[in-house]
Amino acid sequence: MGSREIKSPESLQETPATSSSHQRKKLSVYFIESDNRRMALGRGYTGGTTPVNVHGKAIADLSKTGGWIAALFIFGNEMAERMAYFGLSVNMVTFMFYVMHKSFADSSNAVNNFLGISQASSVLGGFLADAYLGRYWTIAIFTTIYLAGLTGITLCATMKVFMPNQDNCDRISQLLGSCEPAKSWQMLYLYTVLYITGFGAAGIRPCVSSFGADQFDERSKDYKTHLDRFFNFFYLSVTVGAIVAFTLVVYIQMEHGWGSAFGALAIAMGISNMLFFIGTPLYRHRLPGGSPLTRVAQVLVAAFRKRHAAFSSSELIGLYEVPGKHSAIKGSGKIAHTDDFRCLDKAALELKEDVINPSPWKLCTVTQVEEVKTLVRLVPIPACTIMLNVILTEFLTLSVQQAYTMNTHMGKLKLPVTCMPVFPGLSIFLILSLYYSTFVPLCRRITGHPRGASQLQRVGIGLAVSILSVIWAGIFERYRRNYAISHGYEFSFLTAMPDLSAYWLLIQYCLIGIAEVFCIVGLLEFLYEEAPDAMKSIGSAYAALAGGLGCFAASILNSIIKSVTGNPKKGQPNWLAQNINTGRFDYLYWLLAVLSVINFCAFLYSAYRYKYRSEQKHGNDYEVMENKLYDTPSKELEAT
Repeated sequence: MGSREIKSPESLQETPATSSSHQRKKLSVYFIESDNRRMALGRGYTGGTTPVNVHGKAIADLSKTGGWIAALFIFGNEMAERMAYFGLSVNMVTFMFYVMHKSFADSSNAVNNFLGISQASSVLGGFLADAYLGRYWTIAIFTTIYLAGLTGITLCATMKVFMPNQDNCDRISQLLGSCEPAKSWQMLYLYTVLYITGFGAAGIRPCVSSFGADQFDERSKDYKTHLDRFFNFFYLSVTVGAIVAFTLVVYIQMEHGWGSAFGALAIAMGISNMLFFIGTPLYRHRLPGGSPLTRVAQVLVAAFRKRHAAFSSSELIGLYEVPGKHSAIKGSGKIAHTDDFRCLDKAALELKEDVINPSPWKLCTVTQVEEVKTLVRLVPIPACTIMLNVILTEFLTLSVQQAYTMNTHMGKLKLPVTCMPVFPGLSIFLILSLYYSTFVPLCRRITGHPRGASQLQRVGIGLAVSILSVIWAGIFERYRRNYAISHGYEFSFLTAMPDLSAYWLLIQYCLIGIAEVFCIVGLLEFLYEEAPDAMKSIGSAYAALAGGLGCFAASILNSIIKSVTGNPKKGQPNWLAQNINTGRFDYLYWLLAVLSVINFCAFLYSAYRYKYRSEQKHGNDYEVMENKLYDTPSKELEAT
């Protein structure tokens, strides 16, 4: 926002300030109704959050764009991206172990770090989308980067020059760690293309769900219903991509090798990119609102510079907002003032000196201040989902190790161990298929909510179910370990026990699948609806950031457990020993259960205190009446 945008309505410049005797009075916002504003850079008028085409111009006939047809192209892109993401997450650990000759622990940590960085850096993609590129161009650029990374990984798995010598490296040698290790430059190449892929994913993830939701008209009476169904179908496309990765890609790897498996991911990504670009004429776009970080910084700096200014100051004119019903931020409607985070309100305090020498680093609009408040309010909810992502990360690696010690036969069919994570995906697919026919009517009778449960209630249900999943995991792992020791398998940790079926793991898989559906889908919808209009991608990036922090937290937790448990001098292995039968995975699961219960209590407190934006707006008596401009602001100011 340039300094030229800071104006004060003439009618407010000479109004008297409040009396210090008023102890508790409400701050309010006044502005003139006007449509005589134009966009920056010479572009024509586009008010509020009006959708535009790919060239940034208003769409003449909205009925020919957006809707479910446009969303289908976006679903396809997300399905391929998730297929590649999960295909790498489940196969890269074994590729590093069997082909690059890294230890299982090092391979798991490397992949966890890749997953964490690709999700945590999603904030960068959200920033670029909201500030400069828009969601469409951000997706277009980063899917191309993603494809380049997948192509590089395919070359690594195909060309022998990028792999260490595989001669005289049988299973015993791998277990003893005596295979020729990969050269440093070979690992450098693999990590480079792997992180290029992660960088591509970081740009796509925060934008796809928001861009898909942009295709629906928020003025439609069915908007809430469409949005609710969109996020469920969106996560269904994520699940389908995961199922394909855990089945078809694993099959290709077993039958045709690593190069073909990673090549299949690259081909799928290339086809989805092509389909995404074909759908360009159908998409509705939102103009980027300028750098959100700059706006946040301006609010913080302005609030700090006016930290000594009192709401009862004689120099006070009022809270600043531009005239008209549209905000000074491109792609954003105005946001009603709220009474929390009062220290930030000082950034919008318009003093007499601001009229003489206006600066966006000394005076911000109420909408700009409310954007920052909203971002701060949102933080506790996704932060409480970090624990769920820790459990998901641990399950992804530890459950595979458990499955190696168990019988994976289903009748005459023997499923590969790397296929085991498909079962959470299947449970998610089943739940989403039955969601509207079973869950919504049942919950509607209990809660009275038209959609069965609110967004925060769904997040809470997911967190509660995740606690059950990790409790069961601890109970079963204790039984599995005792069974292995009592039947003579204590030191044969890669030998499957024929009488113990791996399908006991399905209980924890299905429970975590249920938790993921309710928690993640509810969170995505919550963040999209509650984030400021010009920061939707950053809002969605909160969910990915929570996922990334969950991966990092899992790696840190594992490192701590390895360093503080066990006693090598006495021959006592740590909880996460490579020999799962002498380790204590069950203790880790119990620790996760305790942490999850504490986290759930924190979520209940945060959810209880949170007020939806719609509730805040209705509770502020946000009136747009011309005669209000001539009322004395002192009646509406709250003394500090």
